[in-house]
Amino acid sequence: MSSFTLQELCAQIDLPVRTVRYYVQIGLLDRPEGETRAARYGDSHLSQLASIKKWSASGLSLERIRELLHQQSAPEQALRAPQPGAVLVKTHVHIANGLELVIDPSSAALSPEELRQLSQGIAELHAHIKQRKA
Repeated sequence: MSSFTLQELCAQIDLPVRTVRYYVQIGLLDRPEGETRAARYGDSHLSQLASIKKWSASGLSLERIRELLHQQSAPEQALRAPQPGAVLVKTHVHIANGLELVIDPSSAALSPEELRQLSQGIAELHAHIKQRKA
């Protein structure tokens, strides 16, 4: 397991020290081992910050990110069906006539760039299948 100082962790994930401290303060990021200058962060912190950064770039609120991080630590909850009356937000991506990709941004946790790559890949696969068929 790797061990990082706060500055090393921030350099690895490309986030300001102040932001990481804020995430710890509000409970979004697990507390480090040790206190003050002796505090050490591990791979789990790096993974959490990568997820936070990705979801934040996707436009999710910190509260929603907290829910997603909690779901990662309790995967059985993440697989539950939505409750009746729950409001679900989906992204619809037009691929071709009659072909649409529907994504739940909170579950898929894809950055906008990853979503574009996925959509382009599906469009290319669809075109390849149509060419083979013709």
